Amino acid sequence: MTDTRQVLLDELRQRRTELNLPPLLKRDFQPASGVEAITDSSSPGPVLRVMQWNLLAQALSTGDDNFVLCPSEALAWDHRKLHILEEILTYDATVVCLEEVDHFSYIRDNLAKVGYEGCFFPKPDSPCLYTPENYGPDGCAMFWKSAEVECISEDDINLCVASGEETNQVAILCELKYKTSQKAFFVAVTHLKSKKPYWELRHEQGKYLENRLLRQAKDSPLMVCGDFNAEPTEQVYATFKTSILSLSSAYCHLSSEMQEPEYTTWKVRGGSHGRQTEDAHCIDYMFYTQEHLQPVSLLKMPTGDEIGEKRLPSFAYPSDHLSLVVDFVFKD
Repeated sequence: MTDTRQVLLDELRQRRTELNLPPLLKRDFQPASGVEAITDSSSPGPVLRVMQWNLLAQALSTGDDNFVLCPSEALAWDHRKLHILEEILTYDATVVCLEEVDHFSYIRDNLAKVGYEGCFFPKPDSPCLYTPENYGPDGCAMFWKSAEVECISEDDINLCVASGEETNQVAILCELKYKTSQKAFFVAVTHLKSKKPYWELRHEQGKYLENRLLRQAKDSPLMVCGDFNAEPTEQVYATFKTSILSLSSAYCHLSSEMQEPEYTTWKVRGGSHGRQTEDAHCIDYMFYTQEHLQPVSLLKMPTGDEIGEKRLPSFAYPSDHLSLVVDFVFKD
């Protein structure tokens, strides 16, 4: 499907040029810090590339206080959809995990052209449905290259609190298997409750998801991807870093000090009396089981200068969140 992917990329870039849109924000990969280098001769198997991205629901992109420095034309779906698809196709991941998907059919139909299959699980009461112009509920989605891996099972999860009550946040857990080696692994994608005051709810949602993973994916290669809406100081982050699943955070390997990036989202929003708030936070993660997987390279975060003074989203990038892309190899 490589030629088909390139043809589709060329078509997207041609259409973007016709609309006088700038090129997509360019980013490079760097070797993972803090791990032993893997050479071609010593690699224990295929490279598993995983992408994690909150692509920003179209219905949530145009609120009165949202992204006040971003030109309204840059938020138009006819513009954003080109860069969204280009971002996904550029990095050619084996597995793609997405949040805030409210145009699932567009992404599914286009990714099917280059050999992806996928699934979607919407929020029970999506805020997208309460906007004047909406495209249905938003939710989590996962795609995989069907020529390389097959989906053995899919579990759609409504995240609950300790009392057992369901919340409005969801997750998907898929068991995937390489068709050639028959090597199986699990991937989960989730999107936890937003806004700082809800840190306790996020913690309960994270504990619930961890318990589900312990029941269904313990002792197996596992990646947990998502927009956790939580900085590394929050309890839900500690839940996954200290889990008996023995998880590590892949993007710590961008830093020689093994620290998370300074930001995975960077936006400027409006407020009362015309005040603006600039937020740059690390809230998106890709956790993996250290026993089974080793990151070998990661897509770097762009600098503030590369992002631009109006921050995200912009004409050059369609979301307020930056994608995470990691190449893994299996240790065993």
